[in-house]
Amino acid sequence: MVRQSTFMVVAPLAPEAEPGLRALLATLNSRPGMADPDNGIVPFSAFPQLHFARFVLLEDHTSADLAHLGISFPEVPLLLAFLGDCDGSTEALMQDFAAKAGPGLTQIFGHCQDFDAALPLAQWMLARNVQPAVQYSNWPGRTVRQIQEEAALHRWLACSLKEESKADMTAQAVHRRLQTRLAEHGPPLTPLEGLRLGERVAEWLHLIGSALIVLLALPLLPLIAPFYLIGLRRRETEDLVITPRPTAAHLEALGAIEDHDVTNQFSAFGSVKPGRFRLWSLIAILWLVGVTTRHLYVRGHLARVGSIHFARWVFLDDRKRLFFGSNYDGSLDSYMDDFINKVAFGLNLVFSNGIGYPRTRFLVLGGAKNEQAFKYYIRRHQLRTDVWYKAYPGLTAVDLARNARLRRGLQAKALSEADAERWLAEI
Repeated sequence: MVRQSTFMVVAPLAPEAEPGLRALLATLNSRPGMADPDNGIVPFSAFPQLHFARFVLLEDHTSADLAHLGISFPEVPLLLAFLGDCDGSTEALMQDFAAKAGPGLTQIFGHCQDFDAALPLAQWMLARNVQPAVQYSNWPGRTVRQIQEEAALHRWLACSLKEESKADMTAQAVHRRLQTRLAEHGPPLTPLEGLRLGERVAEWLHLIGSALIVLLALPLLPLIAPFYLIGLRRRETEDLVITPRPTAAHLEALGAIEDHDVTNQFSAFGSVKPGRFRLWSLIAILWLVGVTTRHLYVRGHLARVGSIHFARWVFLDDRKRLFFGSNYDGSLDSYMDDFINKVAFGLNLVFSNGIGYPRTRFLVLGGAKNEQAFKYYIRRHQLRTDVWYKAYPGLTAVDLARNARLRRGLQAKALSEADAERWLAEI
């Protein structure tokens, strides 16, 4: 099976480089924040394995919140991040980027402090590739090729059904006729690959290893839990809540790059609460999230939320800051409402370890349930994405799942009349 990989090339900008870089990145777009797939700098359409990609400048807009705690982090330069999700390995994609978009990427990364044009570009990017603490894929193994072929199949089925659907034909008969037509002159469908034996063994070993770690930790929980919960509640009652309304200018900049497609991008960046207690809590929580996203949430839903295509959590600045990026369907308000209504506890588990988060109780209660404060918090930490690319515009995660079902139904040897009716209804 072709596995999905992630990349996130992060490098500090040279002093005074921001205006020139933002102006250059704007030339990659066909509209604010939306990449022209065939632009002359980084022609994203030339990379058939690329699902999503973006350029975003990582600036902690809320770093002033640290002053409320009487602390400060060392001054860090503005960071440029080039990130995305692909089929196959990150290494292969970096080589492909260098071969097909080398001059353009050199021009972009030339704004970074440590860029060395004498080094092979792929080597330079791989050296600055930051691995996520957690990576989520809506449906591991579903490639860009599969998505595009199945979308073409759906369009073909919709046209063919108009010709084949007759009052005197049963649903089974229509199904058989469409199977015949597909074999004769339907769109091509590349055979799907399952997990190879080695990959299956590796997944089972990872799952067993993760389960063993949990089992070994269980006897210690009765001893540790009382002290942890006491320390947690003391911190929760003392933590500052910082949730002012975002400025109109910030909201306007974010709004200009949203809702140009059925899918949107989200980038957020902020500081982790100081101290080992919060950091170690966050590391443990993200480890558990990583296990569940790898082994449990692999069939179209993250918990009960089905609108996310890809997501990641990434530690930066020696784990002092956390980046979260996702590609999701619908508007940001609907996206946030979906999480608040279905898995608010999950939001609290992770994001309550960030400075200024709405007050929680025992990590999971409160927090995001304070809807307005939570939305202000999220918007304040959200970044404007300069360039965003999606390989299959107009298609939601629901569309991808439906198209995959249509393919399976069409390739089935036989369907009952009831199953054939349900299958036809999805076309």
